[in-house]
Amino acid sequence: MKIELAENYGFCFGVKRAIKIAEENRDSATYGPLIHNSKEIARLDNDFNVKLSENISDFSAGDKAVVRTHGITKGELAHLHENQVDVIDATCPYVTKPQQICEEMSEKGYDIVIFGDEKHPEIKGVKSYATHGAHVVTDVSELASLSLKEHIALVAQTTRKVEDYLAVANYLIPRYKEVRVFNTICNATFENQDAARSLAAKADVMIVIGGKNSSNTKQLHSIAQ
Repeated sequence: MKIELAENYGFCFGVKRAIKIAEENRDSATYGPLIHNSKEIARLDNDFNVKLSENISDFSAGDKAVVRTHGITKGELAHLHENQVDVIDATCPYVTKPQQICEEMSEKGYDIVIFGDEKHPEIKGVKSYATHGAHVVTDVSELASLSLKEHIALVAQTTRKVEDYLAVANYLIPRYKEVRVFNTICNATFENQDAARSLAAKADVMIVIGGKNSSNTKQLHSIAQ
C-alpha cells in the first residue's frame, strides 16, 4: 500500500498567525473557538492558559479577549471596546478584507451578496459590516428569489470552492447593470483545493483530516469525493 500526501496541506497563514498571537498572550481568553481544531485549542489552554469563552458577557474591563481567526460581528467588537476589554485581534487578514469591502460598498449604495454559510462565524461577522444589510446565499439556485438593485457587490467566504463562486458571479453579471466581483477566497484555499483535486484524481481512497465543523475541511471533503 502506498500513502501519498497532498502537495499542499496543514494550517494556513491565518491560522498560524492566530495561534502565534494567542501564544504571545498568556492568561487570556478567546471569544469563541480561535480555530476549528479542538486539539489545538486544548493545547493553548494547557500550555498558555488561553481559555475559551463562548459568552461575550464573560469579559470585563481589563480582561484580555483574543478575537477568533474567523472574526466577530461589528457590534460585538464595539461592545468589547465600550466595556474597556483589552482586545487582541487575531482575525485573519483574508477575513478582514471582505468585512471592509462590505462596509465600503454598502455605504456607496451597492446591494451586497455574500456567497457562504450564513451560520458560520466568518459570514456572521462579514454580514454585520454591510451597513444597509446583505443577502447570503449558499448556492446559485438561491439567487433567482432575491430582489436586488441594479448595482451589486459580490464577496465570498474565504474557504468556498472557486468553481461554485464563479457560478454565482456568472449568474449575476448578465442580469444586472453593474456587478462588482471581489476575489475574497484566500490563497491557501486555492492551493489546498487544487492539491486535493489533483490527488483525488489518482488515489483509490482519500482521507481528509480536519475539524468536522471546519468549512475548509468540508470543502476539501466535497472535492475529494
